[in-house]
Amino acid sequence: MIAVDDAKMYLLSGKGDVIEPDAGIIGIGSGGQVAQAAAIALIRHTKLDARDVVEEAMKIASSICIYTNDAVTIEEL
Repeated sequence: MIAVDDAKMYLLSGKGDVIEPDAGIIGIGSGGQVAQAAAIALIRHTKLDARDVVEEAMKIASSICIYTNDAVTIEEL
């Protein structure tokens, strides 16, 4: 589970650990690490906005992880 407010972001593990990400980006699920790595690279090396980073990172993850598909719904708050 991910818990976020306007200042902090935490990953709550299945064991109850509370983890704060180093880069301010969290990926969860079977392709979460791939999507997270792609998002970190995109943030560091492009001028994409947050939505485009998510979309591109998920495309990359779905092309690498067999358990991640390319049918993605992005909801913005």
